[in-house]
Amino acid sequence: MRFADITGQEDLKRHLARSVDAGRVSHAQLFSGAAGYGTLALAVAYVQYLCCRHRRDGDSCGECPDCRQIAALAHPDLHLVFPVNKQGKKSGESVRSDEFLPQFRALFAERGGCFSPQEWYDRLDLGKTLKGMIAAREADEIIRKLSFKSFEADYKTMLVWLPETMNEEAANKILKILEEPWERTLFILVSEQPDRLLPTILSRTQEVAVPRIAPEVLERAARERGVTDPLQARNMARLAGGDLLELGHLAAGENDAARRENFGLFCSLMRLSYNDRHLELIGWAEEVAQLSREQQRSFLRDAARLLRESYMLHAGLSEVCYLWGEELAFCSKFAPFVGSRNIEPLIAEIESAAAQIAQNGNPTIVFTHFALSVSKMIKHL
Repeated sequence: MRFADITGQEDLKRHLARSVDAGRVSHAQLFSGAAGYGTLALAVAYVQYLCCRHRRDGDSCGECPDCRQIAALAHPDLHLVFPVNKQGKKSGESVRSDEFLPQFRALFAERGGCFSPQEWYDRLDLGKTLKGMIAAREADEIIRKLSFKSFEADYKTMLVWLPETMNEEAANKILKILEEPWERTLFILVSEQPDRLLPTILSRTQEVAVPRIAPEVLERAARERGVTDPLQARNMARLAGGDLLELGHLAAGENDAARRENFGLFCSLMRLSYNDRHLELIGWAEEVAQLSREQQRSFLRDAARLLRESYMLHAGLSEVCYLWGEELAFCSKFAPFVGSRNIEPLIAEIESAAAQIAQNGNPTIVFTHFALSVSKMIKHL
């Protein structure tokens, strides 16, 4: 995985390459950002650049043995840890990343290093409710592997994808080695939700914040994916929100059904909120609670998008509003109820609900509170 293989993020790529060239390599780094920003791919490309024997023009050569092995996630000095689980696990049974390494390598190769946690859980066939995790025994294995000397590269690298899925016991076990690692040992944590990590882990790492991909880059990517209409490509780039995975879903039409369902839930919520139909709002919350957690998070993302676009219409900025069809028709009528007094509290309520769902909060409680809070904000603009 070379930097050149990653869509966008040119400034960050140059920064990472310059830091290696200058010998500024922190022993523990936290790559934070959504999967669709290319966060995991950037972390692997960084390790490959660090270990490449023939770097040139700010990138790894992609041809030396180290480059080929790291690109395949098969280098003896690159150790991988990621959340795993399996259906029918026995009580007390512990599953570790090494058991699922072939599946992880295959998915990484198929998607160019850019895939979501849900796509990984689908590959593991975990169903709607079972999620992956990094257990305490995995932390013991991390310490054991890093106690050996490196085989070929200058650095031994431990790459932990989604460290926020570690339980507290596992997190505490790796604290000591994060603070005082063996010589030439590199920890790379790749996180979508760094706020869920222990503060003591955050304090021991140097953060590499991976930003959203620039809209013009996504617009080019949309055209490369067969979107010939320039206006449609520009709208897709805006709707993707800097996320390459979301752009892929939009270009393929995969999110159409989900977007329509989310739009219907949004319309129901806002109509019930305006009319103070509190009992029906509780029923609405119970309906949303029956969705999978990923569907719930998808609804909250779409709700935030529709509120922001409604605010643009309310502010008279229709030229930068990216809505059409039934969404535009509804939000044009709804826009008077979204103004400067309530847009920030509404978005904050959405972010709070999303955080609680990500932390496995009870969805009935979360969405009941959410619906009633939104009702107060919409009614009293």
